[in-house]
Amino acid sequence: MPKAYEKGAFKQSPLQVNGTPMSAHKKSKATKDDIFMLAVAAIGVVYGDIGTSPLYAFREALHVIHEAEGGIDRASILGILSLILWSMILIVTCKYVSILLRIDNKGEGGTLALMALARRVIYKNTTVFLYLGILGAALFYADSMITPAISVISAVEGIKTVAPGADPLVMPITIVILLGLFLFQSHGTGTVSKLFGPVMVVWFGVLGIMGAMHIADDFHILLSFNPLYGLQFIFNHTGIALFVMGAVFLAVTGAEALYADLGHFGRLPIQGAWGWFVFPALTLNYLGQGAMVLAHPETMDNPFFKMVSADFQLPLVLLATCATIIASQAVITGAYSLTRQAINLGLLPRLKVLHTSADHSGQIYMPQINYLLMVGAILLVLTFQSSSALAATYGISVTGAMFVDAVMAFFVIWQLWEWKWWKTALVIGPFLVIEGGFLAANMTKFMTGGWVPVLFACVLTLMMVTWVRGSFIINSRSIKRDIKLRKFMREYKTRWPDVARVDGTAFFMTSNAEVTPASLVQNLNHNKVLHRKNVLLSVQIEGVPYVEPESRDHIEVLNSEFTLLIIRYGFKDEIDLQHELLRLSRRQDKDIHFDWEDTSLFLSRRALRPDPRYGLPAWQDFIYVFMHRHATEPSDYYRLPASRVIEIGRQVFV
Repeated sequence: MPKAYEKGAFKQSPLQVNGTPMSAHKKSKATKDDIFMLAVAAIGVVYGDIGTSPLYAFREALHVIHEAEGGIDRASILGILSLILWSMILIVTCKYVSILLRIDNKGEGGTLALMALARRVIYKNTTVFLYLGILGAALFYADSMITPAISVISAVEGIKTVAPGADPLVMPITIVILLGLFLFQSHGTGTVSKLFGPVMVVWFGVLGIMGAMHIADDFHILLSFNPLYGLQFIFNHTGIALFVMGAVFLAVTGAEALYADLGHFGRLPIQGAWGWFVFPALTLNYLGQGAMVLAHPETMDNPFFKMVSADFQLPLVLLATCATIIASQAVITGAYSLTRQAINLGLLPRLKVLHTSADHSGQIYMPQINYLLMVGAILLVLTFQSSSALAATYGISVTGAMFVDAVMAFFVIWQLWEWKWWKTALVIGPFLVIEGGFLAANMTKFMTGGWVPVLFACVLTLMMVTWVRGSFIINSRSIKRDIKLRKFMREYKTRWPDVARVDGTAFFMTSNAEVTPASLVQNLNHNKVLHRKNVLLSVQIEGVPYVEPESRDHIEVLNSEFTLLIIRYGFKDEIDLQHELLRLSRRQDKDIHFDWEDTSLFLSRRALRPDPRYGLPAWQDFIYVFMHRHATEPSDYYRLPASRVIEIGRQVFV
């Protein structure tokens, strides 16, 4: 076994962002100015989704009661507001801000980071966490498709309060905005994203001011801080309580973004932005909507936009549209980031990744994911026609992802923090109960639209499970079929005694550093040629987000002709082999010395042939082969110069 696999062979990497060391804000010496600026940036990215929920959350809960009972009394309004407020307090403040933000994987958060952490700290049955991570990722993709659709259309619907006859314009305007949003992705968002924070600061400020202006309409709305009103509502309306809870949950959709963006902004800025600005603004707005409806029941059809006079409704519609575009942008870029993590962790095939910024490696564009989300979002808008109808599709994916996070967090806290299991259960158990209740509530919307995210998540889960299983089968058979590296080193001179030696350096890529690269064996068998210097190159993805460049490579000299080079990346690192090899060539390391201008890179290309005898059933064979054929070229994914790459193919049955 190569020494690189020995325990402690690699140093642990420090906290980084986008492949570069984290700034001081992630450390205890962060200044107040650092935290403040990062908090402003976090408001523009992290809180976009939850920040647009006042557009529709309270309204939808009112509509459920009105349709079921034909009217709404004061106790019901207080009960709904109490449920909304305490949902934000328990799920967002207690679970995500206070607990999950403290469970980081080398500074990173999110479903896949939590999955990788769980698989590192739990030593038995880690396959369970693999499938939980796959499920959580699939649910996030479903959310990424629904969020732009419901956010944009809910903002555009505000024009109906300005011009009641403009209803036919809602759909065309929504589709145009969505098309522009997704088509703009290929140009990068670096310049525009600088405006995200300030625009969302204005948005939350307006939310708070609007709410504060209306609380005086009926001060009794402050009674909704009493959780008994929420509990009383549930007990008095058992027939529709689950349906109302499904609408109430819309107020906390987007909470998972707090955890997913932990690595970009750090814990303190995210916590500070929520506690000191976002949560107060949302609370004031919901209270204001409730007080206004208490005093003026005729405003319940669209309370958010009716909080301002007619003169300010059009500017509010424009501001709301900007806020929803920003919220959608954050979700879309989050889907790109999640996809890159999934590829690096082996959950998806290689997909094309385009870098839209020369300065920030984290700014990427993935055309296949972009067009998938664009088509999905537009089809949702065309199918459901309104934000009220789309609300039925929202919630299941988010509650499912939250529930998955809570399950994995239980095991990580239990093992990593070394708590007693019962103490961990006391902390995480209530969240599992609450989110389980919300999941049940959202499942009541299954037949009216909730099936959409469930179907989408099931398809993606099936594809990822198929890819994992198929890759495992192929790699397992390769290990058995291919020549072990140590055996090759002992026998290659006698097995191929007449091969010609040519000048230069050849790199042979292998996915497993313990076996001989297939391209090397094929080259010897068919071309009868061997370079004077040969480097066996293996890329390894670690269960940590980032690996510092100075400890990224491990070099082991096997003999005068062969050297083993292992380059390891974190699952959030940008993979750029050309950059790493150029860095090594300039370093002139005594263990590996080569001239970059005199190198050739050999890759092994697999031509898959489905065969149910080798593991996967026939229908899964078809899916796996389809995904493999539509994967991006290895030279593109690893960012290797195409002019130096030589691909040697072979047929593989799966």
